[in-house]
Amino acid sequence: MEVLAPAGNLPSLRAAVDNGADAVYFGFRDATNARNFEGLNFSESEAVQGIDYARRHGVKANVVLNTFPQVNDPSPWYRAVDAAARLKADAIILANAALLRYCRERHPQLPIHLSVQASASNAEAIRFYQRHFNIARVILPRVLTAPEIRALHEKIDVELEVFAFGGLCVMAEGRCHLSSFVTGVSPNIEGVCSPARAVRFENTDGKLRTRLGGALIAEYAEGEDAAYPTICKGRFEANDRVYHVMEEPGSLNILEILPQVIEAGVSSLKIEGRQRTKSYVGTVTKILRQAVDAYYEAPGAYRAKPAWLRALNATSEGATHTLGTYEESWQ
Repeated sequence: MEVLAPAGNLPSLRAAVDNGADAVYFGFRDATNARNFEGLNFSESEAVQGIDYARRHGVKANVVLNTFPQVNDPSPWYRAVDAAARLKADAIILANAALLRYCRERHPQLPIHLSVQASASNAEAIRFYQRHFNIARVILPRVLTAPEIRALHEKIDVELEVFAFGGLCVMAEGRCHLSSFVTGVSPNIEGVCSPARAVRFENTDGKLRTRLGGALIAEYAEGEDAAYPTICKGRFEANDRVYHVMEEPGSLNILEILPQVIEAGVSSLKIEGRQRTKSYVGTVTKILRQAVDAYYEAPGAYRAKPAWLRALNATSEGATHTLGTYEESWQ
């Protein structure tokens, strides 16, 4: 079972490797990846250093290219595919059909992992991508239960990668336009929903107010944990009360059902969070490593340790966690 960790920069990549990751994933410093925050991501020379560090420790390095080429100038996306091949990445993560075709024709030696942005969640969709682009792995959208993943695994012969820990999103895997109404940018085009330049924190009258592009996102009482301001997780007035109208802050955490997920036929457990700190990456990677190792040492005796859950809750949005759709019956 692969533990796959995020790397928003070189220190985070090293933290992932040093804390037990089997593989890391990172994107280039432009709009070709969906975590295009200021100060994050990799230049090509930094990617060389990161891949070298990973390889020297027996860790795989995957390049993420999961936004969509724009009609006025798609060339950055094609250059990113070429760069991943030139760097000899262990895999490239893609969603767009044009890029999938380009990669398969120009760089047949480069393994393709189908990005979660492709939203392929059933056997026919996955077979389509396998037949036309020879994908090696599919990253499943966060919409399936563990039993559904098991049933899917029995119908296909590509590797399955699932999200094990990290932030959740109300939209179909990042295809969101909400932020563009207040910031002018969105994950679809610029690869970011809440850029730091649009974020404001204001302390007045004993309260903390967060704003995005000037719009009030949430108001917090003194001492209350504040979430990073995004439109989907803001507190707004509706039906004469103020609450999280669309989604409460919280992180996905599968440790309590880890055996069900592993036994469903999954090959890789993904940690979300290329925009997070190296401390987050190191902590989450270390605990997931311990949990996976504990499962394989004694599958029948596996239990999520309270200390693991406490440590992970401290890194979670809203300081709490959820099993998300893995066990929801309402999907």
